[in-house]
Amino acid sequence: MSAILFLEQSLNGVQFGLMLFLLAAGLTLVFGIMDMINLAHGSLYMIGAYFMASFVQATGSFWLGLPLALGATALVGAALEMSLLRRLYGRDHLANEAVRIAWGSQPIMLNPPAALTGPVTLPGGLQYASYRLLIIGVGAAVALALYVLVTRTRVGMLVRAGASNREMAVAMGVDIRRLFTVVFALGAALCALAGAMLGPILAVQVGMGENILILAFVVIVIGGIGSIRGAFVGSLLVGIVDTSGRAFLPLAFGAFLPPQFASAAGPAIASVLIYVLMAGVLYFRPQGLFPARG
Repeated sequence: MSAILFLEQSLNGVQFGLMLFLLAAGLTLVFGIMDMINLAHGSLYMIGAYFMASFVQATGSFWLGLPLALGATALVGAALEMSLLRRLYGRDHLANEAVRIAWGSQPIMLNPPAALTGPVTLPGGLQYASYRLLIIGVGAAVALALYVLVTRTRVGMLVRAGASNREMAVAMGVDIRRLFTVVFALGAALCALAGAMLGPILAVQVGMGENILILAFVVIVIGGIGSIRGAFVGSLLVGIVDTSGRAFLPLAFGAFLPPQFASAAGPAIASVLIYVLMAGVLYFRPQGLFPARG
C-alpha cells in the first residue's frame, strides 16, 4: 500500500465524516433540546439536495443555489416542526412520495462549480479533487461555527438551558416553542448543506437519505447523544473507518482470496466495521465518548 493511496483514502474518510457531522449535529441538537428522535432527518437531507439541484438549474449558479436551498429547507423544517412534526415521524415514508410527485423518480444531475472540477496537487504529489477539499473546508468551518454558537453565544446558552432543564428554562422566561422551531430549522439547514455538498458526488435521488440516516444514528450513539463534540468525533471515526475499510480490505483479502471473492467480501465486511466500532465504544463507554451533561 503506497503512502499516496493512504493519504487519499484518509482525506476521503475525513470528507465523508464531516458531511456525516452536518447530519449528526442537527440530529443530536434536536434530540438534546426536544427530547425527540427526528426520523424525518434523512428526508430533510434528501429535500435539501433536491432544492439545491432545482435552484442551481434555475439560477445557473452553484453559489446562488446553495443559500436558497439552505433557506428553503430551513423553512420546510420550521413548518414541519410547527404543524406536522409528530404525524411526520409516524409516517416517514410519505416524504419520499412527495419528492416523487414534485421532482419525479429519476435521479437529478447536480454538478460542482466549474472552477472546482479539476484536481489540486497536494504535498507528496497526490492529485486530489478540489471539490472534495472544499467539502472538507466547509465541514470544518461549520463545526467551528456550531461550537462557537453553542458555547459562546446567548442562543447557545438558551439551547444548553433547554437541554439541561426545560421546566426551569420556561420558568426563567425562555420561549421554548420558538426555541424548538429555531433548533429544528437549524437542523434542517444542516441537512440541506450536507445534501447540497454531496449532491455532485452522490446521485440526487429518491430515498437517498435512508441509508445515511442510519449512519447518522450510529455517529450520535458513538459520540454521545446530545453532544456536538461527540457528533464531531464520532463522525470522523465512522467516516474514516467506513472509507478505509472499503478501500483497503479488498486489497488485504486479495492476498489470500481469488479477486472476485476479495472484491465482494471487502465492502461487505467494511460495512459491518462501523457497527463493530459502535459495539466496542458502548462496551467501554455505554453513554458514548462525550455524553452531554446537564
